[in-house]
Amino acid sequence: MAEQMNHTKMLEAVELIASKGFSGMTEAMLIERSRYLGVGPYERGEARHDQANGFKPKHLKTTLGELSLQVPQVRSSEFYPSFLEKGIRSERALKLALAEMYVQGVSTRNVEAILQELCGLQVSSSDVSRASKLLDEELSTWKTRRLGRYVYLYVDARYEKVRQNGCVVDNAVLIAYGVNAEGKRDILGLSVSLSEAEIHWRAFLESLTSRGLHGVECIVSDAHSGLKAALTAVFPSVPWQRCQFHLQQNAQAYFTKQSRKREVADSIRAIFNAENKAEAERLLKLTVETYANDMPKLAQWMEDNLQQGLTIFHFLWCAQKLGQLKVVLPFTTTVKH
Repeated sequence: MAEQMNHTKMLEAVELIASKGFSGMTEAMLIERSRYLGVGPYERGEARHDQANGFKPKHLKTTLGELSLQVPQVRSSEFYPSFLEKGIRSERALKLALAEMYVQGVSTRNVEAILQELCGLQVSSSDVSRASKLLDEELSTWKTRRLGRYVYLYVDARYEKVRQNGCVVDNAVLIAYGVNAEGKRDILGLSVSLSEAEIHWRAFLESLTSRGLHGVECIVSDAHSGLKAALTAVFPSVPWQRCQFHLQQNAQAYFTKQSRKREVADSIRAIFNAENKAEAERLLKLTVETYANDMPKLAQWMEDNLQQGLTIFHFLWCAQKLGQLKVVLPFTTTVKH
């Protein structure tokens, strides 16, 4: 019986809007409030669980212009018309889309044209600016969230063009990526910095520890001097694994015969994919001897650097999971080290 009454009242609300247009919205909201209260206006009954408490003005922007509404209130403040809640969510989604377009480099003029075409709305540069602040708030919440124990820590940087003081310059985006004891992977944080100098890396890594990052057993990164110095300062006792992908890329600088590029790449990959560290070291020694005569610079580089890519073999859990947990950075950078 109650469901039938509610259904009837909803139909009444729809009919009011259909017959009276937007002027019937207030009456429709009153019907919804009565349904929420459990009784009609001035009625008494055991079903009542709150009291009506007047109205609150609200201005709603639509494709037909701005509407001035009187929103019914209740004393507990727990009631809000459902169609307005949906409108708030839609408005927020629209603002986030607006901010995303702005971040992606779409001009204010083009954003305005898109919204005018799709929604019939006009926006100004100040509207775009206010909308972009929503992304700033979301990013700030994410960047300051508490962390926990992560067994493996991956760190790297990529370069993006950033507008500063009216000029477009290249900035380093420092990124940290963690794997917990259950194997779940998370992006822990990022920071836009002028460069990969030690001071910037150290500040970024210290921000991670201040947010609760602990329990790191192995760190994977490339061999950038600023990053290595910062890792030594912030995580002095944590073993370091040099990124195997970067090692393979760095080896290309020592080729004297490009025709043998695939052969060398396969040799390095075989070392990293060995069943255990003893086998990896045996293959490394054999590979160095193979290239010692015709490519001595490559052989010397291998002997000096590839050992840094074998740290991971010390970790039994990781050795058992080599096929699932890759010891390469999950993001790439165009900067050579």
